[in-house]
Amino acid sequence: MLVRLGYACICTTLEGVTTSSSYSYTNFNKNNDYEKLDKVIISNLEDLIKILIFNKKNNIHFYRLSSNLIPLATHNKVIFDYIDKYKNYYDKISNIINNSNMRVDMHPSTYCILNSVKKEVVYNTIEILKYHYNLLDAMGIDNKIIIIHVGSNTFGKEKSLTRFINNFNKLPEYLKQVIAIENDDKVFTIDDCLYLARKLNIKVVLDYHHFLCNNIGKNIDNYLEEIFATWKDMRPKIHFSSPRSKKDYRYHHDYIDASSFIDFLSIINRYARNIDIMLEAKAKDESLFRLVRELKYKTNYEFLDETSFKVL
Repeated sequence: MLVRLGYACICTTLEGVTTSSSYSYTNFNKNNDYEKLDKVIISNLEDLIKILIFNKKNNIHFYRLSSNLIPLATHNKVIFDYIDKYKNYYDKISNIINNSNMRVDMHPSTYCILNSVKKEVVYNTIEILKYHYNLLDAMGIDNKIIIIHVGSNTFGKEKSLTRFINNFNKLPEYLKQVIAIENDDKVFTIDDCLYLARKLNIKVVLDYHHFLCNNIGKNIDNYLEEIFATWKDMRPKIHFSSPRSKKDYRYHHDYIDASSFIDFLSIINRYARNIDIMLEAKAKDESLFRLVRELKYKTNYEFLDETSFKVL
């Protein structure tokens, strides 16, 4: 089994580099300042290029793009071209990603609620999904993946799942093809996600930490084969994080507990699927490299480069 490790959004090694510089609508609206907005966007895109170069030089093949790359892109009172105007930047980003065979995806915020009972929230959610798709498309990403949670539990789980199905079926076909759903730590279990996958033919991202927080008592082995099958010919993606403490079990630790990670890999190794694992740790790239150092000491994994290895 070949495993590639990745991290999300923030590169802690590169001090002062961020792809999430913001510009609020309140500040924008004071002066209708598109020039300032333009500067913020360019800063984010230039810093993304720096992070991608860092990833390439350190053989990081898996990375989550920030959803905050283009401030105000989905605000209904701010209309501007965030694709063609910045084509040169997207082309540079595309070259780095594709020439290094880097996998990138996106994970919208909790404001993306496809099964909301409020029409305006569903409308905004679709606009958010289009925005994420447009960015991935501008960057020349062929295997686009946008990860979302099932969302609202208003009026109970059964009705909420039905709302998700109904609203999903109203989406444009190109959005249906790129959405993957992730189990959460409070309400919607991996069982619920697989139910939706059977109904809608969509991919399921296993979040193992969320599974430990929220499940119906079955062993993870009961689900892995079906989860991996939702990815068909694509390499499955898994989220992994460690709890902050026993008291704050649901919250992410800064780093990854290597022993728990090794135990998890011993489980999934039985399924003979190459996988990509997104480490959702607060220390980001630092946590990735710290985990790698521990794995080299504690295991006989065959490392192919700084972040990729075979579990024998």
